[in-house]
Amino acid sequence: MKKYAYIGCLGFLAVITTEFGIIGILPQVAEHYKITIDKAGSLLSAFALVIALTGPFMTLVTSRFDRKKVMLAAIFIFLITGIVSSFSPPFWLLMLIRILPAFLQPVYIATALAVAVSQSDKKRENELMSIVFSGVAIAMVTTVPFATWLAGLWSWEYSFMVQSIVSIIALAGIYFVLPSMPVKEKKSYGSQLKILTQPTFIISTAMNFFMITAWFSTYSYFAEYLNKAKGMDITMVSYMLFLFGIIGVFANWIAGKMLNRNIAKTTAFFLSGTILIPVLLYFSDGNNVATIIVIGIWGFLYSPSFLNASTYMISSVPDSLEFANSLATSFGNLGVTLGTTLGGWIIVTKGVEYNPWLGVVFGALALLMIALRSFLERNALTTIQSCP
Repeated sequence: MKKYAYIGCLGFLAVITTEFGIIGILPQVAEHYKITIDKAGSLLSAFALVIALTGPFMTLVTSRFDRKKVMLAAIFIFLITGIVSSFSPPFWLLMLIRILPAFLQPVYIATALAVAVSQSDKKRENELMSIVFSGVAIAMVTTVPFATWLAGLWSWEYSFMVQSIVSIIALAGIYFVLPSMPVKEKKSYGSQLKILTQPTFIISTAMNFFMITAWFSTYSYFAEYLNKAKGMDITMVSYMLFLFGIIGVFANWIAGKMLNRNIAKTTAFFLSGTILIPVLLYFSDGNNVATIIVIGIWGFLYSPSFLNASTYMISSVPDSLEFANSLATSFGNLGVTLGTTLGGWIIVTKGVEYNPWLGVVFGALALLMIALRSFLERNALTTIQSCP
């Protein structure tokens, strides 16, 4: 049912606002706490690392509970995080309180996707999943740039207030719209863990990791890059985030349609941006109009990345949607961690203008994984056809 997919999207909006809302205010946070930008970036990388390390385990543990209750519990933790963070606590406490919801973020995503497709036929699954994942792009259009704009108008603490409000709305939506959804068919842990032995799934996981690392080596420092490399102030950065996101909403919708036709080609098409965007950013130089056009292309090619990664991984193990999704979220966030960490290191040692070129390396590795999986699948098909 589309209604369930839209509720999942609403919760996703709260999740993404909390995780990535920090991106637009990293320079202000660094200034407030008198720390370097790479240390401030750990507010994002540590969040992502917790997801990467605990996501699959947490999803397995909660896979037998009522899905509505799981979604409510996850969003409630995000609400508490936003409230506490808005009081600008000591940096160690800000770090701790941001890490807490990370334990349940992959649980929420996997559960929301399972709820969205629970009453649909196979042909519509990718379309419904794209609705849920559109929460990423919508956050980039609305809450993330709005929070950045408020931070520029007043102070960075207001960014976390926006996160809290979005979480309250998501909680209300889940509570009043979703029915109780106990899990009817409880799969054994062993049956779910079997997917870890399948070569195509392992390769798909590597593709996910490399792709997200490529994107986030620059995107994690979006505000810093546009400020230092392109000379934009925080107000202009908030406008760029808005442009980035509004194009991303359409990109997710288009990607959902394209994935129904060919998953591998669609993933490769959007992944090509990891190589194309650094080149375009380089040639846009100090031309603001050219830079704005490139940011629009960047938003289009980047925004469906999590949808593409999850769909690509699930396509290799279609009967393990929730666990495969949790692994997609975990390895995607491991990519966020590595991309953010390496990006911060490049800024400190070389300069922020070099960040986009880091994405080229990991983007090429991700494309290589797609080619390798395609090769294995063709060989397997040939073997099956040749058997008498």
